[in-house]
Amino acid sequence: MATTNKPAEDWVPVRAIQNGMILLDNGFLVTGVKIEPKNIFILDQDVQNNVIFSLRTFYNTLDYEFWLISAGRPVDINVYLANLQVQYNNTNNQHIRKLLMQDINKANMFMSTQMNAVDTEYFILFREKKPEIIQKRLQNLISGLANCTLNSKQVSNDDLRMLLDNFFNGAESSRFGAVTSA
Repeated sequence: MATTNKPAEDWVPVRAIQNGMILLDNGFLVTGVKIEPKNIFILDQDVQNNVIFSLRTFYNTLDYEFWLISAGRPVDINVYLANLQVQYNNTNNQHIRKLLMQDINKANMFMSTQMNAVDTEYFILFREKKPEIIQKRLQNLISGLANCTLNSKQVSNDDLRMLLDNFFNGAESSRFGAVTSA
């Protein structure tokens, strides 16, 4: 009895990623919004409570299945490090130079110990088959989050690829190409 080994892609029900949506083999489209992070815990206690209450009310208005996702996206800190070095070289104030050098040393520590700097990104995703319902839900998500003082926008193709990479590859980017054997 001969066994056929299928590539991993055959097990994943993703047909394509386009127009900010994942097209699944079963006809569903997965899309949603990316939420701009906001640290509410540096705000006044009453403002914090208002944001939390607004979010609770907003989530309770969603009458369909959705997924709240937080994902780490690796960040290249080389540009940040270069900017710190330029600032350090351009200032004569010893107090500022000391602070900049502390930041430079911390950035170098991240790079030398193989610690990955990541930005945490937040998403609300859902699935649907009908484009008109998708558009209505996207508008409702964006306006509902705005009422909670949070900015959001529809996910991009790159956002969706990053989410799939996080899920399937432990945040390692996939590099697709031809595989040949001798």
